[in-house]
Amino acid sequence: MTPTTAARVPAASTFEGGVALITGGSQGLGNSVAHALADRGARGFVLVGRDPDKGEAAAAALTTDTCRAVFVKADVGTPEGCSAAVQAVGDEFGAPDAVVNCAAATARGTVWDSPPDLWAEMLMVNVRGPALIAQGCARLMRDADRGGSVVMIGSVAGHGGAPELLSYSTSKSALVALTRNLAYQLMRHGIRVNLLNPGWMNTPAEDIVQRRFHGATDGWLERASAELPFGRLIDTDEIARTIAHLATAESGMLTGACIDYDQSVIGAGNAPVPPATDRSHNHT
Repeated sequence: MTPTTAARVPAASTFEGGVALITGGSQGLGNSVAHALADRGARGFVLVGRDPDKGEAAAAALTTDTCRAVFVKADVGTPEGCSAAVQAVGDEFGAPDAVVNCAAATARGTVWDSPPDLWAEMLMVNVRGPALIAQGCARLMRDADRGGSVVMIGSVAGHGGAPELLSYSTSKSALVALTRNLAYQLMRHGIRVNLLNPGWMNTPAEDIVQRRFHGATDGWLERASAELPFGRLIDTDEIARTIAHLATAESGMLTGACIDYDQSVIGAGNAPVPPATDRSHNHT
């Protein structure tokens, strides 16, 4: 057999005529991913979120003479919301070429203060939601018989995480098994599934999290940035380009990969020692 060489595809056309379903697509990372795919030639988007004002504005900003974006108000923490998202992309465009699961719950809780409702939210939004979206879209892709790509958005916290990220870290870790299992099952259909684990990102949602859960005050971003190796938090536009790489023909046959995108190297260096706690305190 004579080996063949794949034709070179310029980055700007690797999603030419493609359709993407993006959960959490109306803001933050999801919206940055949408614009990265638009730059690569997308012809259609279904943006899934819970805020109609943000969603409709995001869809309008992506819509051009050659691209149509639709917003779907849905909660991917519920089966009904996931079904609505999948049905919308099927009704509007047929099978999607790419699915990017950016929506996530990010509340905090340690072993001492994580109630059942918090566990339920994390597992329903961060695990079951991406799973149901992927299942539904995989059926559309299989029936269309032209392959596709699914990108899961995990977190480096999925390696263990900080104490206050107990349920969040657990939910993100589950995406590793989900990604690899789906990738193995779907590769014969030309459907690729990969996981990207971002580190600390600069997003409007992160500002809310820092102020709500960590008591951050004005200037926290500058102070935090000064302590990091690259002198800043990750920008959503730069990580969106990596997600677009995974979602399009740029990444070829890559599937089942779990990629860390962070200013650290897991397993290298000295592991931090947990802070001392008052063992006499009666935690509830």
